[in-house]
Amino acid sequence: MLADGVQIRNKGLDSMEVDTLYHIGFSTNQSLKEMFGDVRFVCMGGTAYRMEKLARNIVRDFGIKLPTGTDLCDLSMHSHRYSMFKAGPVLCVGHGMGAPSVSILLHELFKLLYYAEAKDVIFIRMGTSGGLGLPPGSIVVSKKVINEFGETSHPFAVLGRRIDRPCVLPQDLADEIINVGRAVCPDVTVVGATTMSANDFYEGQARLDGAFCDYTAACKQAFLSELHSERGVTNIEMESSVFSAMCHHAGIKAAVVCVTIVERLQEDQITCRAISLDEAQMRLQSIVMAFIKEKLHWGL
Repeated sequence: MLADGVQIRNKGLDSMEVDTLYHIGFSTNQSLKEMFGDVRFVCMGGTAYRMEKLARNIVRDFGIKLPTGTDLCDLSMHSHRYSMFKAGPVLCVGHGMGAPSVSILLHELFKLLYYAEAKDVIFIRMGTSGGLGLPPGSIVVSKKVINEFGETSHPFAVLGRRIDRPCVLPQDLADEIINVGRAVCPDVTVVGATTMSANDFYEGQARLDGAFCDYTAACKQAFLSELHSERGVTNIEMESSVFSAMCHHAGIKAAVVCVTIVERLQEDQITCRAISLDEAQMRLQSIVMAFIKEKLHWGL
């Protein structure tokens, strides 16, 4: 374990001659400290396209100079599973969909940064979500995360046993991002609230348009209304519980920042009538980029 670094809770790693980070395409045979020791932020999102666009925007807006004749590339391209782009001190990583995909990636990212001796790293999950009581295009910074059963923990299966690890997000970090968001996008709804993380896109989020639906529209509406009015839930997505639980377990400061692309109290399908996906993503990225720039004192 490194001071001010990632907490690796596996003493067995010390006895390994080589650790192959199979799913992201690196190993300890490489000069990981030279390659990633300067990383201060890890931004994670669902798709390679969004993460590459974020990395390119950071390079442009932060004035990062790439070596002559080079361009950003997918550092994990040979693994054929995840995507990773490095924009100076910011690592932009595509994590796919759902808790299992995020869990595998986080294990290997934590080890990568541990071996690289990166310090004071902040992880930020950036995603799309369904809103509750919010217009599409709103920004939700999670201050509390519950799983699909309403628990403030994420269940892990270890040796056939269920282990519940708490979903904890630093409140001061969330408040910082909220303040930056409201300053950068004064005409956009930016809130700090409770996020529900589901393990499924359809039945797990009470949608009526999946291949299976054994409940009525009234039951769906009652469930979502209770989540919003009684539990304070303002958005639903699929990764924040495992993300917050694992980052907390590793001693890493983390935040979840999502943009809503549908008002779930009114409809299920994502039609993007109110706001385009590109516009929604640009709102989200502009806020996260402004926060990172402020924390790094970049250009100030």
